[in-house]
Order: sequence, then C-alpha cells, then structure tokens
Amino acid sequence: MNFTFEHLKTFFKDHSINISSDISNNQVFTGIGSLLNSTNQQITFFNNLKYVKDLLQTKALGCFITKNHVNLLPDNCKPIIVKDPYKSFALSTNFFFKTIKTESFIHQSSAIDPSAKIESNVDIGKNVVINKNVKIGKGSILYDNVYIGENVIIGENNVFYPNVVITNSIINNNCLIQSGAVIGDSGFGFTIYENIPIIHIGNVVIGNNVNIGSNTTIDRASLDSTFIGNNVKIDNLVQIAHSVSIGDNCIIAAQVGIAGSTSIGKNCIIGGQAGVSGHIYIGNNVTIAAKSGVTKNIQDNKIIAGFPAIDIKQWKKNIINEKNKKYDY
Repeated sequence: MNFTFEHLKTFFKDHSINISSDISNNQVFTGIGSLLNSTNQQITFFNNLKYVKDLLQTKALGCFITKNHVNLLPDNCKPIIVKDPYKSFALSTNFFFKTIKTESFIHQSSAIDPSAKIESNVDIGKNVVINKNVKIGKGSILYDNVYIGENVIIGENNVFYPNVVITNSIINNNCLIQSGAVIGDSGFGFTIYENIPIIHIGNVVIGNNVNIGSNTTIDRASLDSTFIGNNVKIDNLVQIAHSVSIGDNCIIAAQVGIAGSTSIGKNCIIGGQAGVSGHIYIGNNVTIAAKSGVTKNIQDNKIIAGFPAIDIKQWKKNIINEKNKKYDY
C-alpha cells in the first residue's frame, strides 16, 4: 500500500510532532526501512552516530534526522527534520502498519460455553476454548488455540496471539499478549521442610495498554491479586511470581525473574536476565541493569547494577578496582 507525504505529515501533526522537509506533499512512499535496506520509495531514520557509514550508503528517499546531522545525508536522501528521529520512526510504524481490525468472525471449531458473554466485533480463531462465565469486550481478537478459563474478564480491543492461556484473571483494554504466554496459573509455593503446598486462590489484574511477550508467565496471587499497571511493556520469557505488583509505565526486558510478593513502583526499567528477590520494595523511576541481582529494597530514582545490586557508580568503581588488582597465581 502506498502513502503520500501529506498523509504522513497529517498523522504526525495529530500526534503533536512537527516535521520540516522540502519533500512534496504528493510524494508517494511504500513504507519505512533500515538505513542499508531501504528502497528509493521508503523512509528511514538516523539516530546514532555509530551508523554514519550505513547512512552514507542509504538508498532511502527520505530520512528522519535532527537538524545538526542533515549534512551527513547523501544527495539522494532528503531530510525529514524532527526533534527525535527514533520517536518519529516508532510513530511511523503505526502509520504504515495499521492496527488489525476485527471482522466479527467466530470459527466453527471453537468451543464456547453458553454462559460466556461476548460483545460485538470479536474475532475467535480455530480451536479457541472459552469457559463458563467469561466476559469478552468488543473489538478483541483471539487467535488459534487460545484458552480462556472460567470467570475470566477481558476488556475491549485486546489481542491474544496463538496458544495464549489465561485463567483467574481480569484484563482491561488495549492489551497485546504474544504467543505462548500463560497468565493466572498457580504460583510456586510450599513450606520448605514439610513440603506442604500452598494453594493460590487469588487472581491476576492487568491494566490498560499492556504488552506481554511470548512465553512469559504471570502467576496468580496466593490470596489477593498479582497486579500489572497501565502501559507496562513486558518482553519474552519473563517470570512474574505470585502477588507481585508492578506500577504504571514499567519496561521489563527478556528473561527477568521477579519473585513473589515484591512491589515495583512506576516508570521502572529492568534489564535482561535481572533477578529480583521476593518480599522487597522497589521505588519509582528505578533502573536495574541487565544481569543484576536485587536482594533488598531500592529507593526512588536509583540506577543499580551487579550482584548484589548496588548504585551503578559504585559498581563501576568496584569493577575498575578489581581489574587493577594484581594477583599471584
């Protein structure tokens, strides 16, 4: 599908982003591409000086770029001057690749309990199972082999990719859950010495605009709710244990593990393969570096790294000091 530059400018204006370019309003684009692989009918973006060599070789017709980097562009590529090229790139993906729309389709192989309440414009794929007393809001899409357990409540405009399993959960609006995610199953709990299992009777509550990656697991609470706030982005292969609470706008990278009953504040970033112990509190605006091990409470606005995780400046000093030590072997 082709788009004119005028359409793109209007879309950006609607999202409060100003564009400056001498590209004609009638110029047609087919989409967006990388610096090296764009065609002469595509837009690309430049946001990092590491990729200057790629920029010099680009065949793209236009490039999102800051004003102070315009002189780096080859003659064939016209500047599209913006304040933040990466943000502009992200927004342009939403322009060129529109959100999937529902067709009110229910495949005949799906198994839907008569007590389930499904609103209008919901798509249900092959072999989907929807159990008793489930509620699904309008505009949602359930792809093939999705399993929805009893009493689950699903809001509007959610997308569940194939093989998602959801039980004991309330999911609000505009969420995207990738293939293989399991939400609401029982957590990992038992007495250590007597080996008495703890039956988890709580649920999972997920806010609005949440993304959950493939093969991520979110366990239901032991008594109350495991809680995921609004606008949280969770990568693939993340484990969130029972009774964890995660505040709004957090970003959690792949292979992170968060142990039970831990509370994480708003606007936190957790790097890949970090581990967070149970029953601790992490404040707002905290950044945890990749592979860190967090074993104690963390105050607001901290950046931490290492194991056990400490202030990242101190961690860097420790690494330098260790490298400078001389050992006799």
